[in-house]
Amino acid sequence: MQKAIKKYWPVFVLPTLAAFIIGFIWPFLWGIYLSFCQFTTVQDVTFVGLSNYAKIWIDDTFTHAFFFTAAFTVVSVVLINAFGFGLALLLTRKLRGTNIFRTVFFMPNLIGGIVLGYIWKTLLDGVLTLLSKPLLSLDATYGFWGLIILMCWQQIGYMMIIYIAGLQNVPLDLIEAARIDGASNGQILFRVKIPMVMPSFTICLFLTLTNSFKLFDQNLSLTAGEPAKASQMLALNIYDTFYARSGAQWKGIGQAKAVVFFLLVVVIALVQLRFTRSKEVQQ
Repeated sequence: MQKAIKKYWPVFVLPTLAAFIIGFIWPFLWGIYLSFCQFTTVQDVTFVGLSNYAKIWIDDTFTHAFFFTAAFTVVSVVLINAFGFGLALLLTRKLRGTNIFRTVFFMPNLIGGIVLGYIWKTLLDGVLTLLSKPLLSLDATYGFWGLIILMCWQQIGYMMIIYIAGLQNVPLDLIEAARIDGASNGQILFRVKIPMVMPSFTICLFLTLTNSFKLFDQNLSLTAGEPAKASQMLALNIYDTFYARSGAQWKGIGQAKAVVFFLLVVVIALVQLRFTRSKEVQQ
């Protein structure tokens, strides 16, 4: 069997590798090249150098979308992980019906983002109307908190499952030894459980950080960037630049924004991974 695998492994690897190169690597590299060009179609391309990148920072909508996305990411990452870990602590105790609660909290993650956006838009606009407040699409502040509520509702249950898996892997011997030494519940939580669950924090922070920065469909369906692009996040801003604005120059600028967006997400994710992994404790 081992000899056969070593001999014929290219037969199994090459189809997947070819599909990966055609479907991901080549479009990615071609997209980077197009960010240095002015074009309307991929057959009508004019190289313009770094001018597309220079025009990004002149576009006020991009800088506003960046700060809006950064603020949204900070708030959503903190709330999702705080509530997810808190629910995991509650549901790892010996309580009746914990499996039912785990299923209920996880279910929102199964619903598509675009559908969630329209559902929450209807719900939140109805509540705001009853309170005589502006609708989500008429006030960027309400749009911001509407996105936070939607993201938390969708992601908390998923992160809770990851935290539960981490908490269940904490050795009971450590907890019992801490109790024998006179540690309180708070000391056990911060000195034993959290350090031992740091791999779960690494995964959850990475997922929530990247998902928040890349949020698109929920932003499109909930606020569509209104009013006047004030609630527009980076992904929606790139989409709007590429498709909604007329003129060949805007497609190149939109492609340059996409490359900058990619680099931002990669750098932030790598910094987060390096920081949280340095805090992990070897079992």
